[in-house]
Amino acid sequence: MPRIGVLTYGVGNLFSVTRALSRLGAEVLLLDESGWTEIDGLVVPGVGNFEEGSRNISAHRERIADLIASGVPVLGICLGMQLLFEESEEGPGRGLGILKGRVLRLRVSAKLPHIGWSRLRVVRDCELLEGVNSGDWVYYVHSYAPSPEDPEVVVALSEYAGLEFPAVICSGNLYGTQFHPEKSGRTGMRILGNFVALCVRR
Repeated sequence: MPRIGVLTYGVGNLFSVTRALSRLGAEVLLLDESGWTEIDGLVVPGVGNFEEGSRNISAHRERIADLIASGVPVLGICLGMQLLFEESEEGPGRGLGILKGRVLRLRVSAKLPHIGWSRLRVVRDCELLEGVNSGDWVYYVHSYAPSPEDPEVVVALSEYAGLEFPAVICSGNLYGTQFHPEKSGRTGMRILGNFVALCVRR
């Protein structure tokens, strides 16, 4: 049974994430200042504003970078994925900068935030998406999405009001979903299950 840390930094919806991981057989450890050396994987959840998130996560910057460098699988969800990048149009604040690029507002004429179900379009192989197909549905609540400098890190896209945006990123042992897998039914549970399996194999 892998021990997966879920970062508590004031902007995450922790209950649904921890419940989903527990259902998949993981031992979940809520992380703040301690426990970092005891985990096989890390999830960075996030609901809210980039400025607040960047401020709150700054105390954990070095710990997260050290985990990634050591090969521990790390998964960012929604705002947690956006914080892996350098900065955001949503407001001031410095992201973790682990991935190069900015987070941009969705430039659509439709209502924001984008709330609801959209299909995935898988564009590259990634172990996080094993068993997930183009056309599978996932659940979003967001107005922003990352624009990576390296397009190769984008492994799946979604579309809203005619605009395609990155849905899933993969770079080594670093993963991210712009949608909420814990709210995305069977597809989301498959993705979280793949992440748990990655933590087991480590």
